[in-house]
Amino acid sequence: MRWSLKELYESFEDEKFISDLKLLDGKIDEFREWVNVSVKEDKDPKKVISRFVRYSEEITTYLSKLSQFASLTSATDARNEIALDYLNQLNMKSTALTQPSVVFQTYLKGLDSLDKIIESSEELKDYAFYLKQIKLRSKYMLSEKEEVAISKMSMTGSTAWSNLQNKLSSTLMVDVVLDGEKKSLPLPAVRNLAYSENKENRLAGYHAEMDAYKKIEESSAASLNGIKGEVVTLCELRGFESALEETLLKSRMDKETLDAMLTAMREYLPAFRKYLRRKGELLGHSNGLPFYDMFAPMGEVNMTYSYAQAMDFIISQFRTFSQRLANFTQHAYDNGWLDVEPREGKRGGAFCANLHTIKESRILSNFDGSFSNMTTLAHELGHAYHGATLVDESVLNSRYPMPIAETASIFCETIVVNAALKNASKEEQLAILESSISDSTQVIVDIYSRFLFESALFEQRKNSVVSVGKLKELMISAQKEAYGDGLDPNFLHPYMWINKPHYYSAGLNFYNFPYAFGLLFSKGLYAEYLKRGDEFVAQYDALLNATGKELIADVAMRMNVDVRNPDFFRSSLALIEQDIEKFIELSK
Repeated sequence: MRWSLKELYESFEDEKFISDLKLLDGKIDEFREWVNVSVKEDKDPKKVISRFVRYSEEITTYLSKLSQFASLTSATDARNEIALDYLNQLNMKSTALTQPSVVFQTYLKGLDSLDKIIESSEELKDYAFYLKQIKLRSKYMLSEKEEVAISKMSMTGSTAWSNLQNKLSSTLMVDVVLDGEKKSLPLPAVRNLAYSENKENRLAGYHAEMDAYKKIEESSAASLNGIKGEVVTLCELRGFESALEETLLKSRMDKETLDAMLTAMREYLPAFRKYLRRKGELLGHSNGLPFYDMFAPMGEVNMTYSYAQAMDFIISQFRTFSQRLANFTQHAYDNGWLDVEPREGKRGGAFCANLHTIKESRILSNFDGSFSNMTTLAHELGHAYHGATLVDESVLNSRYPMPIAETASIFCETIVVNAALKNASKEEQLAILESSISDSTQVIVDIYSRFLFESALFEQRKNSVVSVGKLKELMISAQKEAYGDGLDPNFLHPYMWINKPHYYSAGLNFYNFPYAFGLLFSKGLYAEYLKRGDEFVAQYDALLNATGKELIADVAMRMNVDVRNPDFFRSSLALIEQDIEKFIELSK
């Protein structure tokens, strides 16, 4: 139940790790020297750009491999000081790249003939999108000295605040009374009590979680204010209207697409509230669903799995889509790509890290045997499969933006859920369907509440430091607007701003709407799969392969999907509404 990292390095004392660290230093020094001489003096732009691409590939390869080893080690052991020290060292090394990168970006900004240069070079054609994106972002670039200073100061600013919050949440032990016995459990284990079949345990877990956050609320608020304050300041300096505008640029998504999606989401909120009220009624609540019962399992079927059973189930369902996906997942399982055991010092939640340098991935989750946790495994394996479609691309063409990042993951969830429903009894259908709708509710309704919260937070942070009380007030307000009468207003989650690590990264602002886009885009693609059958599989793989070097709207058009039209998102939401109606009918 624990992953293997030896494919990266055996340890921090590994000769390969030490050697790669030295090689990285050498490449960075070489790159900086070259930039400050050749870029400023060489009169052949094709030669300059080609050399920049080669340096970028080499340095990115070393830096990502070293950083991922340190990061993944820290993810399962927050108290590993060696890992944290190397992460800080590597972050410092990455700041050394700021100055030469700014010099090159300035050089590229001054070229009027970039398109012609790219077209004249077979080598550069494959990097056309990468280079054009650099030039596009140069519009918001500050001076060389300012960019270098900002990069260095972020290490004692947003990065330091982020590290603090990660350590606080990863090491927080929670006192909870279960079956009359007081226990001290890691936060992820207490969060998992929300999926317990025992109502008293769900309620105890909720209250224990709320009480535990009080221990770190002031320090978490300080971290959040420090990070968001830095973002606000830099957006103003760079000329962005807002952090959202910067996020959309990074996401390769236009405002028209975001507005189309949000329009459709708001229209369908009543359907999700109807589901929440019905679930509340089934659990004996008359005032909407209390937050502590949000993830309560439904149906009398004991749908629990051992880790081995969960993986067998996932692989068998993936095979209904493609043999390649099933074989890939079996390989990941057999070769120690997953770490699923909840334990002290391990971070909560789940994620997938695609390790392009070794053509593998690593998946972290906190598996408790529930159907929902099983679908989380399928979700993260989808991320890994997405990475597998890109392993033969250049590392510079393997980076896809946040919204499209959720496509393969949610598609894989959909495969598992829909395949499971086919042979299920009525009670099993009720349990599976409810779990799927619950997940969709999180991705549509809760994500919308988080979008509202972060929008309000940025507005508040422009003018003042936001207190703990105000943060809780903003979160409750956002939850009420999104969930409406679907939730019991007496049992909401005022500390969701502590729970979600995405808020604590200066480079990942608004890491909420990408999940909604991923769900709705995937639902639409799955509907296309049902229409096209086997021919869709190859087209799907080609779509995933294009995500590293195309805008989102262009990726979607590969399947003749117009993401700037709310109707596409409405059609995907209508599929979820059908599931909600079916759930309500089954529950009668």
